Amino acid sequence: MANNIEETEIDLPRLGPVPVRLRISARASRLKLRIDPGFDGVEVVVPNGISRKTALSMLRQHIDWIEAHLSRLPDRVLFVPGAWVPFLGQEHAIRAVPEAKRGVWAESGVIWVSGAMEHSNRRVADWLKKQAKLEIAPRAHAYAGEIGKKINRISIKDTRTRWGSCSSGGNLSFSWRLILAPEDVLDYVVAHEVAHLQELNHSARFWKVVDDLYGSSAKQQHWLKRNGSGLHRFGAGE
Repeated sequence: MANNIEETEIDLPRLGPVPVRLRISARASRLKLRIDPGFDGVEVVVPNGISRKTALSMLRQHIDWIEAHLSRLPDRVLFVPGAWVPFLGQEHAIRAVPEAKRGVWAESGVIWVSGAMEHSNRRVADWLKKQAKLEIAPRAHAYAGEIGKKINRISIKDTRTRWGSCSSGGNLSFSWRLILAPEDVLDYVVAHEVAHLQELNHSARFWKVVDDLYGSSAKQQHWLKRNGSGLHRFGAGE
């Protein structure tokens, strides 16, 4: 598999052809099957030493599971005029103003997008990524100040399996899709990652730092577990 990733497809009895991504992982200890809502397909995590044939065989043994989970995915919502999308957890309608020169902006429950409408999905996505940075960066620096830490760099990415991460060098990374979540959920994820600047683990000491920074986060964690995958259904699939 070139570059440790191979993309193929599997023909399902009820859904037809479905994209499949085989990803070799040196960290994996066993075959793992997951639905990736970001590209409307299935990902198989393959440990080193496991053949392609074995991975595909495992996939075929779980066709009923795959069909059941894919059928539960929400419909994909593109960032185009007429769509409704969450912005900090509040539903906003996307509306077109082709002649305007302001680019993209939000006002009174509406995300306005100017210019040629064939570019609206990309333009709104780019705008949401910028808004994510504007919301996340000040919160992160404020939380870091509370525990006497400094952040080296903040990156905004389109991650699939993590909402945020913290490196030993003080670099924080966040999913831009947090801008779609309720504000308290975004705030919790920021506090969670900043807490890793002090405790690069998930020990009791780490959770004490999270509690000191944010307070009780059970509600926000539950929201992410229940609704997080749905955030990947917004925008164009990859």
